[in-house]
Amino acid sequence: MHPHETALVTEPPHLQGRWRRDPLMRLITGIGKTWFPFWGSLEPLRETAENNGIQVLEIVGREVVANDDNVIALTFAAPDRSVLPEWHAGAHLDLLLPSGRMREYSLCGDPGDRTTYRIAVRRIPDGGGGSVEVHDDLSVGDTISIKGPRNAFPLAMPGYGSPVGRLRFVAAGIGITPILPMVAIADRFGLDWSMIYTGRTLDSIPFRDELARYGDRVQIRTDDDHGLPTMAELVGDIGDDGLAVYCCGPTPMLEALRVHLVGRADVELHYERFSPPPIENGTEFEIRLASTGESQTVAADESVLTALRRLRPNTPYSCQQGFCGTCKLRVSDGEVDHRDGSLMEPEREAGYFLPCVSRCDSDSLTIDV
Repeated sequence: MHPHETALVTEPPHLQGRWRRDPLMRLITGIGKTWFPFWGSLEPLRETAENNGIQVLEIVGREVVANDDNVIALTFAAPDRSVLPEWHAGAHLDLLLPSGRMREYSLCGDPGDRTTYRIAVRRIPDGGGGSVEVHDDLSVGDTISIKGPRNAFPLAMPGYGSPVGRLRFVAAGIGITPILPMVAIADRFGLDWSMIYTGRTLDSIPFRDELARYGDRVQIRTDDDHGLPTMAELVGDIGDDGLAVYCCGPTPMLEALRVHLVGRADVELHYERFSPPPIENGTEFEIRLASTGESQTVAADESVLTALRRLRPNTPYSCQQGFCGTCKLRVSDGEVDHRDGSLMEPEREAGYFLPCVSRCDSDSLTIDV
């Protein structure tokens, strides 16, 4: 168990001392000195194409899944109909849209189907333009580049990674997309689960027909008929075996639910936002573009990305939550308050940061754009 300090430039002696260099070892060495150069000349190392993680898929299905016509579901398949990479409930795709935008959409199909992916997109006229592009420009037969699947919202089932006895699914509007495959998996495994699904109106709620097969396990309630639900109504009966709540919806609902469950050791809360998280402990500071000297004030309650897009509206972004890396930029001056969970230390030391969530620990940041 001590370090080897002898440089082996010749074969070792025979174990019983008969020869100064072991004959078998000499034979193996001779074969190696002959074989490897010979084989190397026949099979030289070749450069391989870099795998950038991008797949090109064909749109094979498009359907309206909400009565108000504002939500469509798109189904993708490989052009040769080959098997697609595996995914699990809660995963999402990065769509590389023709305009150059990249947007993330949760997979809402069947994880057991290895030949297709399905997403659903609600049209948001005053959003960043991605949803409008999907609705207006993508049709059956078109091809689209994607990255993924990736999973930032995994499902840990009772008896399969979670100690709780029951599952509670909470979805609001288009937040149903990551919840749909979770419900299917929980039902397939015969788990004890229930779901509450909220929306503004009945016509705005997508996938109602698909959820009808689960009967009274799924409670659908709308704001116009029932008013906003209380947090106790969202959580439902906790029971004696513990409860895991999986929720996807607008930030105010998620924050209220989180506050409601603070200190409850018998409830696990898992959630995914489809909007940026609120700014905590924010202060006002300046950003400056190194190339032009233009500057902009970042308010205490807004992200660097929001302020930057006032100067450069075409700044790329996607998740706005600090994990996809689409908006990554480099700082040439100033001290960054890193609030993401995805950049590695060498990237941070090189000056990179994510403007969608990170902030400033100095008076200003100078950004290379």
